Amino acid sequence: MSYIDSNLMTGEDVVHKGHIHWFVFVPGVFFVVLGISLLGIDQENGTGPVFGFIVSIIGVASMIKAAIAKATTELAVTSKRVIAKTGLVSRNTVELNHQKVESFQVDQSIMGRIFGFGTLVINGTGGGKTPIKNISSPLIFRRQAMEIIDAS
Repeated sequence: MSYIDSNLMTGEDVVHKGHIHWFVFVPGVFFVVLGISLLGIDQENGTGPVFGFIVSIIGVASMIKAAIAKATTELAVTSKRVIAKTGLVSRNTVELNHQKVESFQVDQSIMGRIFGFGTLVINGTGGGKTPIKNISSPLIFRRQAMEIIDAS
């Protein structure tokens, strides 16, 4: 059972869920492909295969980190709150009642605009800011959240 589902209040329903975008895997895949290509390079002193192996390990570690982030990040707008949870071993949660949400800010790079991901910053009253990186379709999430908050 997910964190969000297990922490719903009585009469609270999940209206919209956000997800981490697949683009988080791209750097890891790039380093694995680069590392494998470097394995085939045989330099005079034999450093090509060693360097290729190290780069491949870095790529695999990056892909594992991305998989953990994708699997352990939960973001939802419910009928009463906005809930964000990140982390596997250590957990970081933000739960804001609709009345406490001041605004949503979306930051997208050029790649983010092309592929449809970005950083969503939830601004709560009192100056609290919660950035959540690599959210898939952040503009849709923001629109859904604002519609739900305005209706409540």
